[in-house]
Amino acid sequence: MDIQIREIEERDYRDVLAIWNNELGNQYLTAENFSSHHEQFKRNENYKAFVAVNDDCVVGIIYIMQYAPWGSGGEQIWIQGIAVKENMQGRGIGAKLLAHVENYGREKGAEYITLNTGFRRTAAHAFYKRNGYATGNYNFGKKLY
Repeated sequence: MDIQIREIEERDYRDVLAIWNNELGNQYLTAENFSSHHEQFKRNENYKAFVAVNDDCVVGIIYIMQYAPWGSGGEQIWIQGIAVKENMQGRGIGAKLLAHVENYGREKGAEYITLNTGFRRTAAHAFYKRNGYATGNYNFGKKLY
């Protein structure tokens, strides 16, 4: 299997939306708002989206944001979302996406990579640990509307 990692293109939107909805369970992204979301995303160099492609089909995605948190002393990469199509999982695609972002982060001068995942996503927790990521914080959120 020949997996290529590249930046997202407009032709990928339909497949990427399906992965967001099916694998990540994000129903806030719809066909109606996905394109406008990406147009905003493309205007800010701190945001990037990469896709994993096999035989011209998108099989995985990773979205990142680069930022400098208060008190850290340097730039960080935050993985906002990573997913691989269910029927393609277990083939090293997620690891390739992580490695790509790690290399990208080094090139951009980032010192650290962070991500959040749900408590119940134990398979994802094991995947991150296998790829060298450690646990360390609880993250909290509050919906404002």
